[in-house]
Amino acid sequence: MNYYIGIDIGTSSTKSVVFDEKGVALFDSTYEYDLLTPNPGWAEQRPNDWFNATINTLKDIAKKYPIIKGIGLSGQMHGLVLLDKNDNVLRNSIIWCDNRAFKEKEEIESVIGKNRIKEITGNEAMAPFTLAKLLWVKNNEPDIYNKIDKVMLPKDYIRYMLTGEFKTEYSDASGMQMVDIYNKCFSKEILDAFGFKEEWFPTLQESYEISGYLKPIIRNLVGFNSQTFIVGGAGDQAAAAIGSGIINPTDISVVLGSSGVVFNPIKKEQINPNLPVQVFMHAMPDTYHIMGVTNGCGLSYKWYKENLCDYEIEKARIENKPIYEVLNDEASNSKPGANGLLYLPYLNGERTPHNDPYATGVFIGIRQSTTKNDFTRAILEGVSYSLRDCYEMLDKKKYNVYVSGGGAKGQLWREIIASNLKTPLYRIEQSEGGALGVAILAMVAAGDYPSIEEACKAIIRVKDKTNPNLLDYEIYDMQYETFKKCYESLKDFFKNK
Repeated sequence: MNYYIGIDIGTSSTKSVVFDEKGVALFDSTYEYDLLTPNPGWAEQRPNDWFNATINTLKDIAKKYPIIKGIGLSGQMHGLVLLDKNDNVLRNSIIWCDNRAFKEKEEIESVIGKNRIKEITGNEAMAPFTLAKLLWVKNNEPDIYNKIDKVMLPKDYIRYMLTGEFKTEYSDASGMQMVDIYNKCFSKEILDAFGFKEEWFPTLQESYEISGYLKPIIRNLVGFNSQTFIVGGAGDQAAAAIGSGIINPTDISVVLGSSGVVFNPIKKEQINPNLPVQVFMHAMPDTYHIMGVTNGCGLSYKWYKENLCDYEIEKARIENKPIYEVLNDEASNSKPGANGLLYLPYLNGERTPHNDPYATGVFIGIRQSTTKNDFTRAILEGVSYSLRDCYEMLDKKKYNVYVSGGGAKGQLWREIIASNLKTPLYRIEQSEGGALGVAILAMVAAGDYPSIEEACKAIIRVKDKTNPNLLDYEIYDMQYETFKKCYESLKDFFKNK
């Protein structure tokens, strides 16, 4: 029996999961770390925190499973990691939800051209993408910029630390906005336009290809007794899609994580450059995916919990319940429409469909009759309306919609989303998402399965189905139209505040 590990380097924690070759999760370990917000709209993390968390999870695993065949890496996308010539980290990583580079977004549009940047990378210029962040460092931190020797994404920093290999793979790299996604290479046009050196960037490979082996010093440190390889892996959304079996154009994944994502695999010839969705490369060879992103999905619920829910936190402690279970129960005591209360979940700006780094979170419609239950439900509904924004950008055809991520554990949230999208939601039995997805890539690399398709067919199973509630359609349609109008009426205020 071969054993594999999927490592998911997330926003709040790193989780490593051991799987057998049938995709059964056997053991997992998680270590959390801080999210740093030194200024409004900024979001940073210490790369060494990811590395220490990774090492600690592997140490926990090695106590029970010291012989591991292969490892896959999944990681938060768009983050910027900078190393000098001695491999020292030059500054904290500027991560995916950071929106400081709004001026650099405009500079990219001016220098490259608004249409041209989309022709090369598949996407409009965006402040959260790695290109804008690197340009921000050039414009604002010249002492750091002049020391750059390597530019990496979060998971590829972990790869480099574990193997010494300076590599990335297409799915994650295509989210840097420096890759020509059609020719599968870093764009010389973009790099030259801003004076970025080509040797700063890692070698590109396929997600299922072996990129290297654990260094002996790492094997000894964590306690493995095997020559363990690491595959290319994937950006977190492509990894979660593989881990949910989202590999066909008729499939859609709705991921309720820190961000919310609507994800649809497509072939190159299906790319519609006129849609305001993001286009990246999938972890499947010769496959792309389009996706809409709600920046403040789980982040909204987490913010709400940490700042406005002391009573609920204490209640969860006394009753020995998960805090989100208590909050979901609270939300269920408010009727659909949250008594007219609306929440715009733009805590860190918004990506789809607005591409607006200036947007902020807003509650609208507070009345004398508004209760705490209404606020809780409004959070869930507001995120659902934003996900509906993403969903309605896709071609109007019949899809099989699969839901995953931590938020998918809540039955109420699944019901709200199903009723907004007017389609059933299927939940996958396996709950490991990205970790399972990249472990599957390692299984394919080892030859346990002939292809990613065959591996998903053998491993992925549906757990349950959540049907939409026909009685709620009219309420949610009305609230959704108001939700859209609220953003339109506030967008100038957001920019000028």
